[in-house]
Amino acid sequence: MTARRQEGNGLRLGIVVIALLGCGLACSGVDFAARAATSERVVIDRYTGLAISGFDPVAFFTDARAVQGDPAFEVWQGGAIWRFSNPDNRAFFVANPDVYSPRFGGYDPVDIARGVTFAGTARLWLIVGQRLYLFGHEDSRAAFAADPVRYLHDATRRWVVLKETLAQ
Repeated sequence: MTARRQEGNGLRLGIVVIALLGCGLACSGVDFAARAATSERVVIDRYTGLAISGFDPVAFFTDARAVQGDPAFEVWQGGAIWRFSNPDNRAFFVANPDVYSPRFGGYDPVDIARGVTFAGTARLWLIVGQRLYLFGHEDSRAAFAADPVRYLHDATRRWVVLKETLAQ
Protein backbone atom coordinates (compact mmCIF):
# COMPACT_ATOMS: atom_id res chain seq x y z
CA MET A 1 0.00 0.00 0.00
CA THR A 2 1.35 3.41 -0.87
CA ALA A 3 1.88 6.08 1.77
CA ARG A 4 -0.82 8.21 0.14
CA ARG A 5 -3.40 5.42 0.37
CA GLN A 6 -2.47 4.79 4.02
CA GLU A 7 -3.02 8.49 4.81
CA GLY A 8 -6.42 8.28 3.11
CA ASN A 9 -7.39 5.30 5.26
CA GLY A 10 -6.42 7.21 8.41
CA LEU A 11 -8.60 10.14 7.34
CA ARG A 12 -11.56 7.82 6.68
CA LEU A 13 -11.10 6.23 10.11
CA GLY A 14 -11.13 9.70 11.72
CA ILE A 15 -14.35 10.59 9.90
CA VAL A 16 -15.97 7.34 11.01
CA VAL A 17 -14.96 7.96 14.64
CA ILE A 18 -16.35 11.52 14.56
CA ALA A 19 -19.58 10.32 12.95
CA LEU A 20 -20.02 7.59 15.58
CA LEU A 21 -19.41 10.07 18.41
CA GLY A 22 -21.93 12.49 16.93
CA CYS A 23 -24.47 9.72 16.49
CA GLY A 24 -23.91 8.56 20.05
CA LEU A 25 -24.54 12.04 21.41
CA ALA A 26 -27.65 12.47 19.29
CA CYS A 27 -29.03 9.13 20.45
CA SER A 28 -28.15 9.65 24.12
CA GLY A 29 -31.16 11.83 24.78
CA VAL A 30 -29.07 14.81 25.92
CA ASP A 31 -31.24 17.92 25.63
CA PHE A 32 -28.82 20.49 24.22
CA ALA A 33 -31.47 23.24 24.32
CA ALA A 34 -31.83 22.73 28.06
CA ARG A 35 -28.09 22.78 28.58
CA ALA A 36 -27.76 25.94 26.55
CA ALA A 37 -30.26 27.60 28.86
CA THR A 38 -28.18 26.86 31.95
CA SER A 39 -26.24 30.10 31.97
CA GLU A 40 -29.06 32.26 33.36
CA ARG A 41 -30.30 32.53 36.95
CA VAL A 42 -33.75 31.59 35.68
CA VAL A 43 -34.14 28.82 33.10
CA ILE A 44 -35.07 30.64 29.90
CA ASP A 45 -35.69 29.32 26.40
CA ARG A 46 -32.83 30.90 24.50
CA TYR A 47 -34.91 31.33 21.35
CA THR A 48 -38.14 32.75 22.79
CA GLY A 49 -37.08 34.29 26.10
CA LEU A 50 -39.84 32.35 27.86
CA ALA A 51 -39.39 31.16 31.42
CA ILE A 52 -40.31 27.49 32.04
CA SER A 53 -41.16 27.00 28.36
CA GLY A 54 -44.18 29.28 28.56
CA PHE A 55 -46.03 27.27 31.20
CA ASP A 56 -48.12 29.14 33.77
CA PRO A 57 -46.22 28.97 37.10
CA VAL A 58 -49.34 29.80 39.14
CA ALA A 59 -51.35 26.96 37.58
CA PHE A 60 -49.12 24.40 39.29
CA PHE A 61 -50.62 25.67 42.56
CA THR A 62 -54.20 26.45 41.47
CA ASP A 63 -54.83 23.63 38.96
CA ALA A 64 -52.27 21.10 40.27
CA ARG A 65 -51.01 20.52 36.73
CA ALA A 66 -48.81 22.06 34.07
CA VAL A 67 -50.87 24.50 31.98
CA GLN A 68 -49.49 26.25 28.91
CA GLY A 69 -49.60 30.03 29.24
CA ASP A 70 -51.35 32.36 26.81
CA PRO A 71 -49.36 35.10 25.00
CA ALA A 72 -52.20 37.51 25.87
CA PHE A 73 -51.26 37.21 29.56
CA GLU A 74 -47.52 37.86 29.77
CA VAL A 75 -45.25 39.73 32.14
CA TRP A 76 -41.55 40.54 31.96
CA GLN A 77 -39.89 39.75 35.28
CA GLY A 78 -36.42 38.66 36.33
CA GLY A 79 -35.03 38.81 32.79
CA ALA A 80 -37.66 36.46 31.37
CA ILE A 81 -41.10 36.46 29.83
CA TRP A 82 -43.61 34.62 32.01
CA ARG A 83 -46.90 33.46 30.52
CA PHE A 84 -50.16 32.75 32.31
CA SER A 85 -53.37 30.98 31.41
CA ASN A 86 -55.62 33.80 32.69
CA PRO A 87 -55.40 37.38 34.02
CA ASP A 88 -55.93 36.31 37.64
CA ASN A 89 -52.88 34.04 37.58
CA ARG A 90 -50.88 36.90 36.05
CA ALA A 91 -51.99 39.22 38.87
CA PHE A 92 -51.11 36.62 41.53
CA PHE A 93 -47.62 36.24 40.05
CA VAL A 94 -47.00 39.99 39.74
CA ALA A 95 -47.97 40.44 43.41
CA ASN A 96 -45.75 37.55 44.62
CA PRO A 97 -43.21 36.37 42.03
CA ASP A 98 -41.00 34.76 44.70
CA VAL A 99 -43.89 32.56 45.81
CA TYR A 100 -44.92 31.31 42.37
CA SER A 101 -41.66 31.15 40.41
CA PRO A 102 -39.84 27.81 40.61
CA ARG A 103 -37.22 27.61 43.31
CA PHE A 104 -33.60 27.59 42.19
CA GLY A 105 -34.64 29.41 39.00
CA GLY A 106 -36.18 26.25 37.57
CA TYR A 107 -32.98 24.23 37.77
CA ASP A 108 -33.20 20.64 38.98
CA PRO A 109 -32.68 20.73 42.78
CA VAL A 110 -31.09 17.26 42.81
CA ASP A 111 -28.44 18.45 40.36
CA ILE A 112 -28.04 21.71 42.30
CA ALA A 113 -27.43 19.59 45.43
CA ARG A 114 -24.64 17.82 43.47
CA GLY A 115 -23.14 21.20 42.54
CA VAL A 116 -24.19 21.41 38.88
CA THR A 117 -26.90 23.28 37.00
CA PHE A 118 -29.28 21.33 34.80
CA ALA A 119 -32.47 22.91 33.52
CA GLY A 120 -35.70 21.49 34.86
CA THR A 121 -38.78 21.02 32.72
CA ALA A 122 -42.36 22.02 33.48
CA ARG A 123 -43.45 18.48 32.71
CA LEU A 124 -41.53 17.10 35.71
CA TRP A 125 -42.49 19.04 38.80
CA LEU A 126 -43.39 18.84 42.50
CA ILE A 127 -44.66 21.28 45.07
CA VAL A 128 -42.98 20.79 48.43
CA GLY A 129 -43.37 23.21 51.32
CA GLN A 130 -45.46 25.58 49.20
CA ARG A 131 -42.64 25.94 46.63
CA LEU A 132 -42.49 24.74 43.04
CA TYR A 133 -39.55 22.58 41.95
CA LEU A 134 -38.79 21.54 38.38
CA PHE A 135 -36.72 18.49 37.46
CA GLY A 136 -34.62 17.52 34.48
CA HIS A 137 -35.10 13.76 34.88
CA GLU A 138 -37.77 11.45 36.23
CA ASP A 139 -35.13 9.82 38.47
CA SER A 140 -34.32 13.19 40.02
CA ARG A 141 -37.96 13.85 40.82
CA ALA A 142 -38.34 10.42 42.41
CA ALA A 143 -35.18 10.85 44.52
CA PHE A 144 -36.27 14.31 45.64
CA ALA A 145 -39.78 13.10 46.53
CA ALA A 146 -38.26 10.32 48.66
CA ASP A 147 -36.06 12.68 50.71
CA PRO A 148 -36.79 16.38 50.07
CA VAL A 149 -35.19 17.57 53.32
CA ARG A 150 -31.79 16.14 52.36
CA TYR A 151 -31.83 17.53 48.83
CA LEU A 152 -33.16 20.93 49.91
CA HIS A 153 -30.45 21.25 52.53
CA ASP A 154 -27.67 20.47 50.05
CA ALA A 155 -29.23 22.44 47.18
CA THR A 156 -29.83 25.54 49.31
CA ARG A 157 -26.21 25.49 50.47
CA ARG A 158 -24.81 25.02 46.96
CA TRP A 159 -27.22 27.43 45.22
CA VAL A 160 -25.62 30.40 46.99
CA VAL A 161 -22.37 29.71 45.16
CA LEU A 162 -23.81 28.36 41.90
CA LYS A 163 -26.14 31.27 41.21
CA GLU A 164 -23.18 33.66 41.37
CA THR A 165 -21.67 31.83 38.39
CA LEU A 166 -24.84 32.38 36.33
CA ALA A 167 -25.71 35.51 34.34
CA GLN A 168 -28.23 37.91 35.80
